[in-house]
Amino acid sequence: MGFVDLAWLVPLIPCLCFVIVGLFGTKMGEKTAYGGLLVVFGTAISFLIALLVSYDYFTACYPAAVESHILWFTIGGYEINIGYYIDSLSCLMMLFASFISTLIFVYSLGYMHDQEMRKRRYFAEVALFLTGMLGLAVSSSLLELFIFWEVMGLCSYLLIGFWSFRHPEGDDKADNAASAAKKAFLVTRLGDVCLMGGLFILFLAMGSLDYTVVFNADNLAAAWAADSGKLLLAALLIFGGVIGKSAQFPLLDWLPDAMAGPTTVSALIHAATMVKAGVYLVARCFPLFCMDKDIMLFVAIIGGATAFFTATMAMNNMNIKKVLAYSTLSQLGYMFLSLGAGGYLVALGMETGEEHLMVIGALGYTAGCLHMANHAFFKALLFLCSGSVIHSTGTEDMRLMGGLKEKMPKTAMTMLIGTLSIAGFPFFAGFFSKDLVLDVVFETFEESGSISWVFILLWILGIVTAFMTAFYMFRLWFMTFMGEYKGGAHGHCHGESPNCMTMPLMVLSIFAFAFGFTLTFGWDGVFTIGLVDGAWLVGGGEAESGLHWIVELFTNWKTYVTIVLVLLAIYLAHCMYVKGTMNPGKFNKDGKSALYTTISNRWYFPELYNQLSWKLGYGVAKGVDFFDKQVIDGTVNGLSSSVVGGGDLMSKAQDGHVQSYAIIVVGGIVALFVAAALLFAQFGGL
Repeated sequence: MGFVDLAWLVPLIPCLCFVIVGLFGTKMGEKTAYGGLLVVFGTAISFLIALLVSYDYFTACYPAAVESHILWFTIGGYEINIGYYIDSLSCLMMLFASFISTLIFVYSLGYMHDQEMRKRRYFAEVALFLTGMLGLAVSSSLLELFIFWEVMGLCSYLLIGFWSFRHPEGDDKADNAASAAKKAFLVTRLGDVCLMGGLFILFLAMGSLDYTVVFNADNLAAAWAADSGKLLLAALLIFGGVIGKSAQFPLLDWLPDAMAGPTTVSALIHAATMVKAGVYLVARCFPLFCMDKDIMLFVAIIGGATAFFTATMAMNNMNIKKVLAYSTLSQLGYMFLSLGAGGYLVALGMETGEEHLMVIGALGYTAGCLHMANHAFFKALLFLCSGSVIHSTGTEDMRLMGGLKEKMPKTAMTMLIGTLSIAGFPFFAGFFSKDLVLDVVFETFEESGSISWVFILLWILGIVTAFMTAFYMFRLWFMTFMGEYKGGAHGHCHGESPNCMTMPLMVLSIFAFAFGFTLTFGWDGVFTIGLVDGAWLVGGGEAESGLHWIVELFTNWKTYVTIVLVLLAIYLAHCMYVKGTMNPGKFNKDGKSALYTTISNRWYFPELYNQLSWKLGYGVAKGVDFFDKQVIDGTVNGLSSSVVGGGDLMSKAQDGHVQSYAIIVVGGIVALFVAAALLFAQFGGL
């Protein structure tokens, strides 16, 4: 037995930590942070096992997937299995989810130090949250994935609503966190219903939800030939679940409100778990989605539109965590744009038999996976840095910050690295993946024929989004760390955060800078996808050697377009928020312009959702309530009343007099005689 056979331990260990801390955390005492140290230790062990599993897989099993399952139960002639499935994508998800979560949990020991016994609840919930993500990563079937998907949904509700009492991060409003938690739960449930419906239809079409069955090329081809409509509907409904979980258009408004939770929870949701699950599901279901190029076109359009519109929402927001939340939405849009554009070419290549299209399209898969990993590192870094700032200043309002560079040098420097990475500054991690994404979209424009105008529009939206990202992220950094100190919420700054909070920042900053260089060490071969001997395989591609991708990027004119836009955005932000040579109010009429107001109101998405809820949701709820009370309850109550009434009527015949009973008996005999005579006459006698 190799280490790869221990994959089931990766989600099991944090699950055991959840059980132990949940039951006995209070008895563990303050010295263990009421079980927090156990969760940190368990998560670190889970990461080490994931590392060993990945090492064993890549040295002994790669590129073929390793799958093992046992029979769970049967339904009629169908078998439902449960097990683990390890390939390059599974290893990637296991490694960055467990590694980043370990750092976040270490950081939490300092960040949540004032919560006393509430730490037991916090650490138990984050352990279960991580269990959901790791279980999803190693699942061997879509049904098993759905179970862990729902575990994360429950934990997100509990953790977003953690400040459902008076606390500075809840803006001193006990209902703020509770409302945000309910909103996240209900909106993501809408997507989950779509996902569940898609899985039902897929099970009906394929007869199984096991990866080895569903993503087999021959099985997909046979099911498509038998009833393409079922697979098409299943794929669209599955992507509906992705839209809800990863907060894409139009179900995007819950994620900024989720900032009502602790900053460490925000880092978990945005970097290591939850929203990455949607990207993982599209990458995992890539063979299914590629059965129809229009599905991938839809994925690309949703991703491109979300990337652009959510970036605009960050341009004038003053809350440091919400700016990062909008940036998450935008970066997730990039990932779906890459997967959708690449998948479109793969589907087109399968349709026309042009293999070079499939090769180019597979690069979209590679770029999407690389940007997912890069984003995990720099977004975890940015959120934890924002938490360090909030911890020190007591506010999330950037207008009350400024001048923190000298007071918090470690936080300032590490956050600058994260900002450069997400902005796509040359040689930082985000630069490699973002430019590769945009390059794939442009390649799709050149190869897509009659609908090429869609992809050139998406490419333009992508480069404009790159400009806006660099601007609003440096706006955030300049307003927080440069200029004069504004005093924070209490008129003073507590200084640099403790070592247990700054050490994770330093570790993450290394990855936020250097992880993009993995592209030069064979990433394009390990994280590609294609048909090999009739089977879909993640990995096993031919990787370019050495510095090929650096040469490729810097000999490409499109790269210089984005570099110029990024530098221009940084310059404008510096002029506006450091030197003061440009007045931001001049462009928005001091916040009174129609565009400024529209963006400040999130393009009126919250109002739209509220109107739909009241006009549609409330009306449906009233109708259901009427049917429940008048029809269902009315039927049940009517039956019970008739039984009770009949019993009361019959009880009146029990008067204790023999004469009454004799009259009833004689009357009954006469009635039976009359009935028999009528029937006899009706059927013609003898």
